[in-house]
Amino acid sequence: MTAAHPAAAPAGLSPALTGRVVLWSVVALNVLIVETVFLTADPAKNAVLGFGKWLGLHLALVMILQLVLVARIGWLDRRIGMDRLTSWHRWTGFTLFWLVLLHPTFVLLGYAGEYNSTPLKEFKTLSGQLPVLLGMLAAGIVLVAAGLSVRVARRRLSYEAWHTVHLLLYVAIVFALIHQLTEVSTFTSSPLAEAYWWALWVFALGSLVVGRIVLPLVRNARHQFRVAAVVPEADNVVSVYVTGKHLDKLPARAGQFMIWRFLGHGRWWEANPFSLSAAPDGRTLRLTAKAVGTASARLRTVPVGTRVFAEGPYGAFTALSRTKPATLLIAGGVGITPIRALLEEATGPTTVLYRAATTEQAVLLGELRNLATSRGAQLHVLTGRTGAGTPPNTPFAPENLLALVPDITDRDVYVCGPAAMTDAVLRSLRALKVPAAQVHSERFSLAS
Repeated sequence: MTAAHPAAAPAGLSPALTGRVVLWSVVALNVLIVETVFLTADPAKNAVLGFGKWLGLHLALVMILQLVLVARIGWLDRRIGMDRLTSWHRWTGFTLFWLVLLHPTFVLLGYAGEYNSTPLKEFKTLSGQLPVLLGMLAAGIVLVAAGLSVRVARRRLSYEAWHTVHLLLYVAIVFALIHQLTEVSTFTSSPLAEAYWWALWVFALGSLVVGRIVLPLVRNARHQFRVAAVVPEADNVVSVYVTGKHLDKLPARAGQFMIWRFLGHGRWWEANPFSLSAAPDGRTLRLTAKAVGTASARLRTVPVGTRVFAEGPYGAFTALSRTKPATLLIAGGVGITPIRALLEEATGPTTVLYRAATTEQAVLLGELRNLATSRGAQLHVLTGRTGAGTPPNTPFAPENLLALVPDITDRDVYVCGPAAMTDAVLRSLRALKVPAAQVHSERFSLAS
């Protein structure tokens, strides 16, 4: 893969908007199909039980959507980005939580009303049926995982414990699938309904297995990644150069990130997302990381020749998202890594704003200056403590952004940095009425 890519503004919908329109249109279509399945099935014994079954259908659909959002489907990832897909997965999880609570509650109330019994008695009766028991176990696992994902509980758990609990969700999915497709209910009300649900589950589970297991294994077997060099960039920042076979066939672009495991160096389950800090050239990949945790701090001591297991590339923070000929690149801290890669393949008028506490702490500044000169780009290094001085130092206030980039509303704007900085920039862009289709941000937690 060469370092340069065509970046002309596309006609029609932007890739990001296209991805969202396609995804949510498909979701809406399936909601319509589920409503049709429910309305054409045999009526329930009473309204309460019918509502419980209606909730169950939507519970299954939301669970399938959850799988699709984290399946790392390449077409969606390149247009929407893993950070947003993961965020939607997290928010959709709240819907799943309530459906898991309400579906069995209304079913038990419905049966209790129908047989003049109590919910507890119906619970005991239904739990004697294997498909229902598996559904109950699936619901219990989901509720436990949701409870442990609440921010207060999450802070008290180690990563290993939290990860183990979430792996159990795959067990819950298997139980839920068996519960749905073996119980005589609305799910199997007709051959068409049964075929529909089988098709949805096969697509969702197939996408998950291919995206999360098969594709990473195939790519690592093909490319055989290894550490070629480790270069300190600052006291707490290091660049790792990774080589391998047939890297020109790896579909990586400037601005994307990969999830890295350095085998034999640290624990095997520790994986970190680091952006490519240089545009892929078909020979080597480079990541640059700041020592903010144990895993990233250990990168400085990774031996040359270490085998690397890399997943990806991922992310929509690329030139594919461009809608305008001119570009504004904004970075903060080590968020400069994908911005530096994007600058390497920039075309058209380009301005870079680099926020750092001091010039000395501006990582890769020498490379940026050289790239800016060769690309004819403008580079502004914004230093100093935010809020300090009179008037206060607020480099990303709307009036300051407009002073630095007067034609900002006619540019695509790429933003990557710490959450507080990214939020401040996005607020200012909204105040300046920069169209949302021209704003592209990569959350620091994934990009760095």
